[in-house]
Amino acid sequence: MLNSNPVRILFIGDIVGKSGRQTVKALLPKLTEKYNLELVVANGENSAGGFGITNETAEELFSYGIDIITTGNHVWDKKEAVPYIAKEHRILRPINYPDEVPGSGSIVLKTKRNNLVAVINVSGRIFMNVLDCPFRVTKKEIERVKKETNVIVIDFHGEATSEKIAFAHYFDGKVSAILGTHTHVQTADEKILPKGTAYITDVGMTGPENSVIGFKKEEVIEKFLTQMPKKFEVAIAPSIFSAIYLEIDNSSGKALKIERITLK
Repeated sequence: MLNSNPVRILFIGDIVGKSGRQTVKALLPKLTEKYNLELVVANGENSAGGFGITNETAEELFSYGIDIITTGNHVWDKKEAVPYIAKEHRILRPINYPDEVPGSGSIVLKTKRNNLVAVINVSGRIFMNVLDCPFRVTKKEIERVKKETNVIVIDFHGEATSEKIAFAHYFDGKVSAILGTHTHVQTADEKILPKGTAYITDVGMTGPENSVIGFKKEEVIEKFLTQMPKKFEVAIAPSIFSAIYLEIDNSSGKALKIERITLK
């Protein structure tokens, strides 16, 4: 029988720049109260000026109520953050980096209601950096964390829709949720797969709405028109807040609910 008091988790889509951080500050307290949240996870690899993360932006996000920050291919853009990530267990980098790379790709932690939850961060390989096989590396890590908990949430940071969907079906029933990040465009395919794993191809972006995936649209358009090198700047507010709310049975680890959230 499924537990009547599920684990309640919010996952916030890629936070872009200052406007994204300010949007989290403004909206997260209300969402925490509305959904009675016990764990908040967010992808923060673009939280510092649109590229990378710093100890200052990470600490800011933690102060707003985010418990775990996941990342992706921009995790190392701010070189000064490398020693911070190496020691800060609440920031994850993709687990399929080589073992000697600083930081960790997964964590098992107690929520505010003392439920154990595992969070795994993994990167895709299609149109992305060449890393170890996300399928094989994740399978091994799932086997390890299942000794502690069946509640497992995965941030799959990838470009190709097909890779994300294949990954989700491969691990259906073995984890609680597989949530896509990286493209900054929220998809409308949230579902619970046949064996009990919640899935969405991309959670979306928390940052400037009137932009091209968070950056000033004029600069991005110029880049497409001229093919010349161009430094992109984060656009300004108003911003959009994209997230996924999950309810998970704390015994079986099966997803009970997935809700797509878009706020402006």
